[in-house]
Amino acid sequence: MIVLELNDVIHGHKSIREYENKEVSQELLDQILEAGIRASSSGNMQSYSIIVTRDKELKKKLYSAHMDQSMVIDAPILLTFCADFNRMRKWLELNDAPVHFDNFMSFMIGTIDATLVSQNCALAAENAGLGICYMGSTLANCDQIGELLNLPPNVVPVVGYSLGYPKESPSLRDRLPLNGLVHYDQYEDYSDEEILEIYKDRNEKGWNRYMDVPKLKEMTEKLGLENLAQIYSIAKYTKESHHQFSQTVLNYLERQNYMNNE
Repeated sequence: MIVLELNDVIHGHKSIREYENKEVSQELLDQILEAGIRASSSGNMQSYSIIVTRDKELKKKLYSAHMDQSMVIDAPILLTFCADFNRMRKWLELNDAPVHFDNFMSFMIGTIDATLVSQNCALAAENAGLGICYMGSTLANCDQIGELLNLPPNVVPVVGYSLGYPKESPSLRDRLPLNGLVHYDQYEDYSDEEILEIYKDRNEKGWNRYMDVPKLKEMTEKLGLENLAQIYSIAKYTKESHHQFSQTVLNYLERQNYMNNE
């Protein structure tokens, strides 16, 4: 197994969308999952579950729910991290303890737990020479994915990614500067000048990235977009789509028994 310096793993992260036709051994997968479950957890409740999907036919079904992203089929493994109070609630009942954790706060606790575990697994995987690509479709289409994964009440998919041996080595993506993200003691809101400075490199590099990919350039020109901010709010993350996905999540939380306010 390849072992890298932790700092190199963290600073070398890339989203991998193309994978070698090579299986990940169960031994290596177990090491990755063991690293995952060492993550911090609220009250040590470990209110999450991890779904490992290798089955090719199931991945084909998940392809649509994941918005037709090719790595869903091409990667040997999909990992889906779920907020899960189903297990905890059953344990409480078996021990004559009050059974609740069926509210929005519980969902948020499970979501944080699941996300922490997912990043531990991601670091362990990249440390072993594997690649990953997080997929926002996991939460956006949680209802479809939950049905395909046979999730019971109080279990909701929140984070997921493809996993396998990289077939590509894309360039590192830019990040906003530290001074644009970190606040000391209290939040200090930004002036217009500070916003423009924080996003200066992002505007240039992000725009150039779209212009370098023929398909993305064509989309941008067709929509008449003039800058990266317009790409984000008109093409990628529209108000209409976020409203739609928001309603999907809220409806699914109700269905999965996470909206009890009594």
